[in-house]
Amino acid sequence: MVSDSGTASGQEAWGVVWIDMTGDMQMSNMDSMERERKKRQLRERMISSSGSPDSSGRGGGQNLSEEEIVRNAERHTRRKRIRLLAAAAVLVIAAAGIFYYYFYVRRYETYKVDWERQVPASEGGFSGYESFGSNVLKYTKDGASYIDGKGKVVWSISYEMKSPICYVNGMYAVIADRQGNDIYICNGEGLRGQAKTTLPIMRAAVSAHGVTAALLEDSTASYITFFKEDGSSLNWGIKTVMSKSGYLMDVSLSPEGTQVMVSNVYLQDAGIGNRIAFYNFSEYGKSYPDRLVGGFEEMKSSLIPRVRFLDETHACAFGNGQIGFFSLENETSPAMTSQLPYEEEIRSICYSDRYVGVVVDSAQGEYDYRLDVYSASGKLKFSQPFNFQYRDIVIDADMVILYNENSCEIYNMSGKCRFSGSFDFTFSAVRAGKMKNELIFTGGDTIRSVHLK
Repeated sequence: MVSDSGTASGQEAWGVVWIDMTGDMQMSNMDSMERERKKRQLRERMISSSGSPDSSGRGGGQNLSEEEIVRNAERHTRRKRIRLLAAAAVLVIAAAGIFYYYFYVRRYETYKVDWERQVPASEGGFSGYESFGSNVLKYTKDGASYIDGKGKVVWSISYEMKSPICYVNGMYAVIADRQGNDIYICNGEGLRGQAKTTLPIMRAAVSAHGVTAALLEDSTASYITFFKEDGSSLNWGIKTVMSKSGYLMDVSLSPEGTQVMVSNVYLQDAGIGNRIAFYNFSEYGKSYPDRLVGGFEEMKSSLIPRVRFLDETHACAFGNGQIGFFSLENETSPAMTSQLPYEEEIRSICYSDRYVGVVVDSAQGEYDYRLDVYSASGKLKFSQPFNFQYRDIVIDADMVILYNENSCEIYNMSGKCRFSGSFDFTFSAVRAGKMKNELIFTGGDTIRSVHLK
């Protein structure tokens, strides 16, 4: 009984052990077979891709190891990825080429009027327009209006002036009454301040932060007075006595409003001379007498009726027969970087914060004029002869626009003519729109948006 029961118990115990081991061994064999099957499939695929497959998984008379199969697979994947990247690069380059051609090279042949708006008419009959930010400022003898890119009047102010003049710098504008005494300071939100002078106003300028300068004159002297954004007076001032230092012809403020550039004409033995002077009203200029930090007489052989800050570190002076470029990288030590003489008569000038344009009589017999465009540092961008009979010229964005009452000619900064044609309406001014091929036309009481095609 003991033997039987012992034998039975042993068999039962050993049977359990045997069953477990067999199960593990079976699972292990199955995993191994599955791995071998997958290897065989991968090998067949790789050999098939080499061009000499057979049913046994051998190709080209070679047996591939697992490592070789993996390397070949990785190599195949890399090649595929490279081909995809190359194709994508070609598409990107092609798209960039199409974009560049369409927006910077292609010549427009016709146009489409997108919208047309009527704006309030002036009782005095005069209407002037200035680019103001990305929109337009209309000023008349009886008021001014800020008009957005859709022709909507954002704000309006009323006043009475005999001869309004307007100067814009960034998002600030000053409107003054030439030979009068009233000054209005505005930005994109509307009227910011008013000022009144005791002497007649000859010129006015404004900084990109609202500091305003007014050039005044009496029988013995010239003065420049300064105002804050709200129209209150600043304790700055410049004065020249005509019998000694001459009189002031023009004034310009840097965008920050702390640097001032003036053109000063004076009498000399052989006639008249011209001096360009720079003043600094920041902390840097305190240690300089009268805050005068630089004076230049290199251009004294001609009158300099116009001076302009292009940006905070570049300025330009326009004279009869010459142009001077100045650097103010060192605020207290301005430098004349370029003096460009012109033998031809200068017909027109234009400028922006980045470029300066000059139209002169052409020396080439087949052309009437020549357009020279410079960077703010005085480097020539392009020179282009033309015959277009223009009335005015502007630089807006990256375009030079010559225009008369019903046609215009447009050049990019490579000197390529992008458009030359007429319109079925008249206008007094034109500027670039927000789109690359959009123009905004203003004239009288009408403003239009036109897309070139």
